[in-house]
This record gives sequence, C-alpha cells and structure tokens, in this order.
Amino acid sequence: MSEYKVTDPYTGQIVKEYPTATDDEIRAAIERAHAAYEPWATTPMAERAAILSKAADAFTSRSQELAEIIRTEMGKPLGQAKDEAEFSGDIIRYYADNAEEFLADEVLKTASGVDARIRKSAQGVILGIMPWNFPYYQVARFAFPNLMLGNTVLLKHAPQCPWSATVIAEILAEAGLPAGAYENIFATNEQIGEIVIPDARVRGVSLTGSERAGAAVAEIAGRNLKKVVLELGGSDPFVVLSTDDMDAVVQAAVDARMENSGQSCNASKRFIVLDELYDEFSSKLGAAITGMQVGEADDADALVGALSSQAAADRLREQTSAAVAEGAEVLAGALGHHGDTRVQPALLGGVTEQMDAYREELFGPVGTVYRAKDVDDAVRIANGTPFGLGARVWATDPELALAVADRIDAGMVSINGAGAEDYDMPFGGTKRSGFGRELGPHGMEEFMNKKLIVN
Repeated sequence: MSEYKVTDPYTGQIVKEYPTATDDEIRAAIERAHAAYEPWATTPMAERAAILSKAADAFTSRSQELAEIIRTEMGKPLGQAKDEAEFSGDIIRYYADNAEEFLADEVLKTASGVDARIRKSAQGVILGIMPWNFPYYQVARFAFPNLMLGNTVLLKHAPQCPWSATVIAEILAEAGLPAGAYENIFATNEQIGEIVIPDARVRGVSLTGSERAGAAVAEIAGRNLKKVVLELGGSDPFVVLSTDDMDAVVQAAVDARMENSGQSCNASKRFIVLDELYDEFSSKLGAAITGMQVGEADDADALVGALSSQAAADRLREQTSAAVAEGAEVLAGALGHHGDTRVQPALLGGVTEQMDAYREELFGPVGTVYRAKDVDDAVRIANGTPFGLGARVWATDPELALAVADRIDAGMVSINGAGAEDYDMPFGGTKRSGFGRELGPHGMEEFMNKKLIVN
C-alpha cells in the first residue's frame, strides 16, 4: 500500500491514492532535474519571470478549486485554504517581479581599489521536503525563489498531500516550465536518505517539519557536505506587558493561536502576561475560547476545523491530558472533541517548568497562559523553551517593547500586532526551530552561489 494517499480528516475516508516511486523512478527524476539545470539557469530572466507569473495567475484564478483540495487533504477551513492559495500566488509574483533587482551584481568597495563584485547565480538541483500544514504556501516560499534564481527543484511533499503536490506540478507545466525543472517525487524517507541527498547532483536540501526529521536530514546532508535550510517547530510566546485596549489584544491572541486550527509552527502558543493584567486577559481569552466551535467541512468562515489527521488529534490529546495529570488547570474550553479529529479549543493555566508541556510544542487549538511577576520574569518564561521561531510583544511604551523584543531569543518578533509574515519579510528561527531564512530577498540567497569576481 502506498504511503501517499488523501484521507479526508472530516470523514476518515480515503479519497485518493498515489503510487510511491520506485528507486529507478527517483534516480530518473534526479537525472531529469540535473539535465534541465543548465538550460534553465541560462534562460533569460525575463522568460523565467513570464513563466512564473503565469503560475502565479493560476494560483489566483483557481484558488477555490485549490482550497477544496487541501481542505480534503488536511482539514484546513475553506476560507483560510482559499487565502493560502491566493497568498502563494502573491509570493510567486513577488519573485517574478523583483528577481532582476535581487540578483544584480553587488559591487564591493575594496581597500586596494580593484574592481570586485559578487555575481549571484544558481547552483543546481535543490531538494525540498515539505510539511502538510500549509501545502501551497510552504512550496511557494521554497520552490519559486529557487526556480527564479535558476536552480531546478526536486519536491517531496508530505505523504498526506499528494493531490495538491500533483496540481502544483501541473500548474507549472501548463505555465511553460521546461520538463525536469520541477520534479514532484513521491519518495519514502528511506529513498530520500539513501538515494536523493547523497547524490552528487543534488546541491542542497530545504526541510520544513519536525525536529526529528530536521535532525535526520541534517545529519545525512552533513555527511554528504550539502547545504541545509531547516524550519522546524515553535512554541512562540505572546507577551503582554501593557495595553490601552485589552479586547484588541485578546482578539489578536485568539487569531494568533487558533488560525489553521492551531497547526502553525509560528502560532502563538504561550501567553505570558504581567501579574496586574493576568486576570483580565485570561478571563477574556477564556471566554472567547469557550465560545468557539469547531467548524464543519463546508464552513468557509471557520477559524478552527478538524485537525489534519487522527494521529495529530491523538497526539494533542495525549499532551494536554498529561499536563492536567501533572497539575495544569483547564481554564477554558474542554479536552473533549467533536469526532475523531475535531479537538475542542482550550486554554491551560498552571503549567510549570517541571511539566513536559512547558517545553513541548502543542500543535493544535490549545494555548497555555503564564503569570509573570515583572518584565524580567516575562522574558525568562519567553526564552524558557528549546524553540526560537517567532514572538509577539504588546506594550504601550515603544522603547520597552523594542527592548524586550531584543531580549527574546527568536528569529522574528512582532510588536503590538505589526505584521511580521509577508512575502517580502524573511521567515525563520533560531535554537531548535532551525536555521536559514525563506521569503524576502533572503529567500533567494540560501542556495545561491555568491561568486567573487575581481579584475
């Protein structure tokens, strides 16, 4: 039985199955991507941009169709799924429109006065290993800057997202991308580790996924001297120091925790609130969570839907039940569920450093709230996990907010609700959240040859 299949999380029914690739098919895909590299890298930039722009238009014009596919694959509420497809089109268009500027030579000012410049160019075949929680967005932010740079791409999607993976490849082919420049491979983890990464024609690997997967891929890539970009888990702090509008802060907290049914690496998962604001914040956030309902499959406006799979729902229930057994308190919502994959939103309090939940990532619609005695204590709690992806800070004093943002050990910090997630801003973390950046101009640089030319 193939591991690549679409199982609707709302019904538990298998909708589609795709055959896992054979070893020979994997090797043939690598050869096609390698053969396509030089012709694609030497294609004039305007022609590459025109092809990618057509792909971007398809993501926009077909957004409803694309939304229904990923709703079926991993349960994303339809409204958010449509937004994801359209945002993916925006990402693609951003690189098509700006690549010429991003790839211009960088002229260096040298002590000797010689003419020196950095020539930015592609390197070859790049492997992307993608997760299930954002089936289009994750591919868009990895594959399209690399294609615009001139690299070719091998794409291994999550086993539960083969339908969307197939459609992405079809969109690129219809847009005119040459054969071999983007190869969708339904490979096993073993084939990736034993065949793909060790192949000398594969020049780098980008993975978005779990810590365990990141560590395994990085180890294999290291043995084979391959560049790696890793975007792993997160347990982002949402720090409340002061506010003139608690209702707005609470609404931001709901959105930051519950979007995509809480299944985002950079979702706010830990709410850290100064003592004098804790009661009001936790009471209002608890009331908002208590009133939330898990949406049905056809609910376009739902914030929370079914979790991606039975395994994901079971894992979250195990973590939250363990936290309560260790002494945590359910402040709002419930640890019950609507059906096998529909986990009721909940808020936990009383989580201490002795509990596993203090350090773990809760991947679903469950948040934890912490009382901080002062600013230093808030920073201590914020930095008290192995993760360092993103953070949010709320304060009426802009100097204090910036000072706290500087002290938080994370790759991205948003102050007072400022948007830190767009196609022109770098995305990535530190500590066990990984390394490297995607999006913005930095998204083209990870697998770029920055060649020094002196004359």
